[in-house]
Amino acid sequence: MNNNSLPMPVKGRPFDHQQRAFDFVCGLFGLIPSAVRSSGAAILAEMGCGKTYITIAVIGILYQFGLVNRCLIVAPLSLLGVWEEEILKFADYPVNITVLKGSCAKKKEQLANIPAEGLQIVVVNYESAWRLETELLQFGADIICADEGHKIKEGRTSQAKAMHNLADHAKFRCLLTGTLITNKEIDVHSQYRFVNKEIFGGSFYQFRNRYFDMLGYGNHTPIFRKSMTTDFLQRLHSVAFRVTKAECLDLPEITEEVRHVELEPKAMKMYKELEKESFTELAGGEVSAPNILTKLLRLSQLTGGHLTDDDKNTAAVSKSKLDTLEDIIDSSMAEGKKLVVMARFVPELNDIENLLKKKKIGYAVIRGGVKDRDEQIRRFQNDDDCMVFVGNIAAAGLGITLTAASTMVFYSLDYSMSNFEQAKARIHRVSQRENCHYIYLVAKGTVDTKVLRALRNKVDLAKMLVDDYRNGSNPFSE
Repeated sequence: MNNNSLPMPVKGRPFDHQQRAFDFVCGLFGLIPSAVRSSGAAILAEMGCGKTYITIAVIGILYQFGLVNRCLIVAPLSLLGVWEEEILKFADYPVNITVLKGSCAKKKEQLANIPAEGLQIVVVNYESAWRLETELLQFGADIICADEGHKIKEGRTSQAKAMHNLADHAKFRCLLTGTLITNKEIDVHSQYRFVNKEIFGGSFYQFRNRYFDMLGYGNHTPIFRKSMTTDFLQRLHSVAFRVTKAECLDLPEITEEVRHVELEPKAMKMYKELEKESFTELAGGEVSAPNILTKLLRLSQLTGGHLTDDDKNTAAVSKSKLDTLEDIIDSSMAEGKKLVVMARFVPELNDIENLLKKKKIGYAVIRGGVKDRDEQIRRFQNDDDCMVFVGNIAAAGLGITLTAASTMVFYSLDYSMSNFEQAKARIHRVSQRENCHYIYLVAKGTVDTKVLRALRNKVDLAKMLVDDYRNGSNPFSE
């Protein structure tokens, strides 16, 4: 912390890069001395660097200075729960959180009933934000935070236009993303139109005419003018704090993130019925490790989106984890970073592969039936067009190196401690140049929580569940 730093109003000890990012934004917002003033800031930090933590501190300090009372956070749907959890966990100041859920009418009702007193934070997804633009303007946010800001890179979309309008009515704005430029420099305008329209101007066409030549057939292809590079970068970085995992020298070698996923109401109802049925069946049979794990298996399958009936027919019952994974993939691709995704069940692997094919993302895969393992690994490690590795935990957990990625997503979990540790070690190896980040997709209110807890604490899962039952509790409930 330098002489001009303010203490971050968050629980836990911030890393050095988080304090520096906080100081940078405080300087822009006029809370500490700075050569540059701006009512908007861009926090450009890769996954695992703590963008959310930094932003929670920024909101808190503005509230403590009496500058904000109402905050709007707009994020991808899968991150709404993450924001709620992180604010409750880390905010070292009094705050009320409202996560807008349910039908459009229900969300409007939630907004209408927010108290006038105290710091009020509303969290909403992008799709709802533009549909509720009028009501959100009436809410009157003093600060708006756009998480995964690359979601508004296309300035002509309804959600980008709504975010621009909402930003124009707020005192402060924060944009959070791994990188501003996902494919080309032209992506910057819409995001900076949100952050501070004085940087690149409010008009997209004036921006395009200043920095790009229109070439190609019909003069429809914008080509960035290299002569404008210095001017472009100076403006870009004037209100942006940029940090990569490789630059975060104070980060621990391994960071972990539990991404809670909410099953759809229909899927959750099916889950609860199956949970009750599984518990009832235990009472009528032998309570042994194999028996209890067999029943647990069907519950785990359901949290991953599928359910197999007594005739061995498998039906898709939920897309919650797949939608969450899609957001993670989008963020990773926006950062230009490779990603490893591990899953246990065949239908899950099929879903993940189909998603990547639909998004036209190059990937490698090791699962049952794959013969060219070495070629799949070579492609992922060396081919710039092969951005995602999809692995079955048991099949891809031994003897392979996947250090082209430093982030691994566990879509589902094997019950074997050995398989879990071996899978994690695929990216955390001697040749890894970056800190490793693990993301666990956990369906809220399900056995996923117990399975992950047992694996991380190195506890025998089967014994733990048998003990739960013998102690009179439902071993399958959270």
